[in-house]
Amino acid sequence: MMTMSTMATMAALATQRGAVLREAVPAGGPGGPGAGVPAGAPGGTGAQLPAEALVGGVRAAGELGLTRGEFARAVQLGIVRAGPSAPGRAARYARAELDRVKADEGGPETLRDRVATVAGAEAAAGVLGIGPSRFTRLARCGHLTPVGYRINRYRAVVWLYLTAELREFAEREPARLRGAAPPADRRLLEAKADLRPRKWRARHIGLLLRRTADPWERAAVLASVLPEEELAGAVPDPAERIVLAALAPPPPYGHPQAPAAAAVALRLLTAGPPEEIHWYRTSLDFALTGARGQSKSTGDRGPT
Repeated sequence: MMTMSTMATMAALATQRGAVLREAVPAGGPGGPGAGVPAGAPGGTGAQLPAEALVGGVRAAGELGLTRGEFARAVQLGIVRAGPSAPGRAARYARAELDRVKADEGGPETLRDRVATVAGAEAAAGVLGIGPSRFTRLARCGHLTPVGYRINRYRAVVWLYLTAELREFAEREPARLRGAAPPADRRLLEAKADLRPRKWRARHIGLLLRRTADPWERAAVLASVLPEEELAGAVPDPAERIVLAALAPPPPYGHPQAPAAAAVALRLLTAGPPEEIHWYRTSLDFALTGARGQSKSTGDRGPT
């Protein structure tokens, strides 16, 4: 058990570290390009770059021929990797990284096609050439995974889908676009199941984990999706919970700022079904084992 003075010190260090991560969020909303990407992480491009080799998110988007939203999606998907961030500054992007993306993607149109999204069942169904009700059934049964969400003025969730993934699904699963629903889908529909939130969370958490190799930051990503009571049970030490809270990733790009809409979106960020909670809790236990081991061997971060 940690002393009160040690706990206070850890809280200050964790809060400072968390502030650095949050300051990487660019104008345009939380979870934007590079938010929470530490210097030197797999999603970054190194910590020792001259200032002239780095550009901000707005300029980087312009150089790639993308809008702010398209650029945010490219960063979210790991197509564009953020460089090092500094306290009080938004995420920056290495010119070498922008050159790599330009060379790999073959031009703005190709890159734009990779990050293009459609919102809602009607638009997504149009890409597949099916009716909205069939599309909703496919999505609710987990055959299609949202890449993001919006909360409309009626406080309803509008799911976003990558256009390229919809086209790939149509080519890969043509039989699902016609005919009756298979027995497994019918059972899910009879149970009023909706796998869209769970599938989106799995994608979101997976993308966040790809951005960092730091064990405490990885643990914080997993902790962020657990309900409060589950987190308290999984991490009984309050000092560890302080560290995890300070390192928690910000909400994704496009997360609403209005309190009523944010309350709706917050439910999407929290694991719900018992088996899903169990999976994240077990993963957190494993991640914390590694994080605590790092602290004991190096003293770099986290309670010991």
